[in-house]
Amino acid sequence: MELYIYIILFVSGSIMGSFFHVVAFRLSNNESLLWPASHCHNCSHRLRWYELIPIVSYIIQKGKSRCCKTRIPSSYLIIELITGILYMVSYHSFGLSYEFVISLIFISSLIILIVSDIEYMIILDEVIAIPSILIIILSLIFFGLEVTAESIINGILAFITMYVVKLIGDRMFKKESMGGGDIKLMFLFGLVIGYTLSVCDIFLATFIAFPIAIYMLVKQKDNLIPFGPFLAMGAILIHISKVDISGVINIIKNL
Repeated sequence: MELYIYIILFVSGSIMGSFFHVVAFRLSNNESLLWPASHCHNCSHRLRWYELIPIVSYIIQKGKSRCCKTRIPSSYLIIELITGILYMVSYHSFGLSYEFVISLIFISSLIILIVSDIEYMIILDEVIAIPSILIIILSLIFFGLEVTAESIINGILAFITMYVVKLIGDRMFKKESMGGGDIKLMFLFGLVIGYTLSVCDIFLATFIAFPIAIYMLVKQKDNLIPFGPFLAMGAILIHISKVDISGVINIIKNL
């Protein structure tokens, strides 16, 4: 039975991952999510259902569109695989529970944000606001007013902390050190993983980003490196691993 659940979650996750990539593309380019139907971005050919099967279509078509043989970005395949895997890992961590429902919303929103920030250098407000509202409503239903109020306070504190970090960075570097989307993102983190772990995520994201940033600066000579994807990656790792904050504090004390 468990195996079937994992298979269903992987398939569902890969389908949703494909959809999330489309959402990131269309919202970032101010396009409708409903119209036009899925099509080739090179020749506008309307895609058939068998061209939209996640992972399988990409492999069968050898990473190229059937209509004009234009190369399909590998990011589509990567996002489909990662989303499917994360849905399975989330179930492994939380089981069939209320936390699992919130986890899927959290992971899904961050997948969209990772794609939009990497490919279009934008963190979409609606992809922070809508999941935040859904999580607050579900938290009220599942856990009650006291827990929800605490989560909202954690979100506000995380938001304020990141804003202070931005102000310090702006003063140090004499220019804009961080986008507003990164600051807003912290509210969502505070809601789900709490204030303390949200602050820990800033350091974890910096640790993940540092070697990649150095590589990109050397290879591409580009000083525009989005920080949001690294924050999101760190938050997902903290969330699905169910990090115990008391354990983190003990590790810090023993350093």
